[in-house]
Amino acid sequence: MSNELTVQTGFEQIKQLVLGGFSSKETIIAYEKGLDSFLGWYQAQGKRILNKATVQEYRAMLEGKGLSSATINLRLCAVRRLVVEAIDNGLLDPVLGEGILRIKGVKRQGVKTGNWLDKKQAQAVLRSIDLNTLKGLRDRAILAFGLGAGLRRSEIANLRVENIQMRESRWVILDLIGKGGRIRTVPIEAWTKEALDAWTEKADITEGFIFRSVRKGGRFIGERMSSQAVQDVIVKYAEVSAHDLRRTYAKLAHVGGCPVEQIQLSLGHESIKTTEDYLGVRQDLASAPCDYLGLKLQ
Repeated sequence: MSNELTVQTGFEQIKQLVLGGFSSKETIIAYEKGLDSFLGWYQAQGKRILNKATVQEYRAMLEGKGLSSATINLRLCAVRRLVVEAIDNGLLDPVLGEGILRIKGVKRQGVKTGNWLDKKQAQAVLRSIDLNTLKGLRDRAILAFGLGAGLRRSEIANLRVENIQMRESRWVILDLIGKGGRIRTVPIEAWTKEALDAWTEKADITEGFIFRSVRKGGRFIGERMSSQAVQDVIVKYAEVSAHDLRRTYAKLAHVGGCPVEQIQLSLGHESIKTTEDYLGVRQDLASAPCDYLGLKLQ
């Protein structure tokens, strides 16, 4: 059994086996980026043997670049997946592989608060768009679903006309399939629906995917926009990522008094702890739950 792993011994084949184990497009993209990072470094360094020392050296390089713990740990996860496939395909000694699999990730320090817009900034973004063009109407609607519904960029790209329905006297995004295949219903405000209607009526979209790429002259390219195209629109106007708009939605809702559990349901988080980390919620000893009980011994 070989201890060497090179392009000739099947790097690309193993990479495809790793990626083939995922169904989520976002996960595939993230792991492909991690694998390319490691394999590029491995080859540039002239490495011949894949062992624990090699991967520890790679981890030290990532830390030296100042990458976040989340990014480093994701890239190490990609390496572990690569190792498992290499062992299964007889390209790496299991003993060496087990040493690599024991390498721990980088300890997460605190909670990353990320970026978000305050209410004034968010309002300014929505009002900064030229609505005299078809693209302008589309772009405002995209921003409206980021700021007004907290959708991920992939969820915006995959949004269909059939998802927008009336339930209990209000507009909702019905049966939205999110991360991990979890299905949720997201209530939307009247202004979000207004932005949507302005775009779909002008573009004459009555079914199928809501957001389309637009050429000059108002012609559509393909049946829907990619998630990266949605990201590009958001960055153009808001100067933050789609994920930061999602965080802005959560932050503004929380500041406005919305219960964390309801924010969790709208965001589609599996755990309320995830939502609390997302919001940067901290225990408030000056205004604690026990202060609101209204109970007395006598």
